[in-house]
Amino acid sequence: MPSIPSRSKPAPASNSIRVRGGRGLQKGLQTKQAIVDAALGLAANIGLEGLSIGALAEVAHMSKSGVFAHFGSREELQISVIHEYYARFQDEVFEPAMAVPRGLPRVRALFANWMKRVAVEIQSGCIFISGAVEFDDRPGPVRDALASSVKVWLEAMYRAVVQAKEEGHLKEDADEEQMAFEIHGLILALHYEARFLKNPNSMGRADQGFENILAHYTHGVPPTTVARVRQATRSSKSNPLSKE
Repeated sequence: MPSIPSRSKPAPASNSIRVRGGRGLQKGLQTKQAIVDAALGLAANIGLEGLSIGALAEVAHMSKSGVFAHFGSREELQISVIHEYYARFQDEVFEPAMAVPRGLPRVRALFANWMKRVAVEIQSGCIFISGAVEFDDRPGPVRDALASSVKVWLEAMYRAVVQAKEEGHLKEDADEEQMAFEIHGLILALHYEARFLKNPNSMGRADQGFENILAHYTHGVPPTTVARVRQATRSSKSNPLSKE
C-alpha cells in the first residue's frame, strides 16, 4: 500500500504572510463596514438618490479613491446600504418577535417592534419609504433590492397573520391578506403624519388603529382604552415629536 505523504509544517515566512493577509482582510472588512455605516446615516437624511462616492468620502473622512476601492460604483454603494438597512431592521423588528409564541402574540410583537423602529425613524427617516418614492418608476438593481427587502418583510408579517388564524386567534372568515395590508398601511400613514405633517398625536392614533384592526378581525380583543391612548400621545417622554 502506498504511503500517505506526510504534511510538512509551513515555513515561518509563509505563515507570516498568511497572518498578515488575514489581518489585512479583516481590516478591509472593518473599513468597508464603517463606510456602510456612514452611508446609511447619510442616506437616512438625504435619501439613496443623494448618496454619492464624493459625499460619502467627505462624511467618512476618506479619499474618493479609498471609498471607490470598496464600492466600484454608486449603484453598488446604494445596494449595500439597502442590505445593511434590511439586516438591522430584521435584527430589531423580526428576530425578537420570533421568540414570542406564534399567533396573535407574535403579530402584536411584530407591530410593537415596528413602532419602536418608527419612533426612531421619525427623526432620521426610513430608507424603505424614501427609497420607494425615489425609485418607484426607475427600473434597475437598486429598485429591485429595495422591493425585494420590503417584500420579504411584508411576507413575514403576512405569515404571522396566517399563523394567528391557524391558531384560532382570528375569525374563521378573516382575510389574512387584507389584515396584513391594513397593518402595513397604518405604518405608512404614521410616517406621513408624524414625519411630514408633524402631528403630535400620530403615535397614539397608530396604536389605536392597530387595536381597531385587531377588534375587526378577532373574536374580541380588549381594545386599548381611549384614555390610555390620549395619555400616551400627550406624554413628552414617550412622544419624540413633542420635542419639535
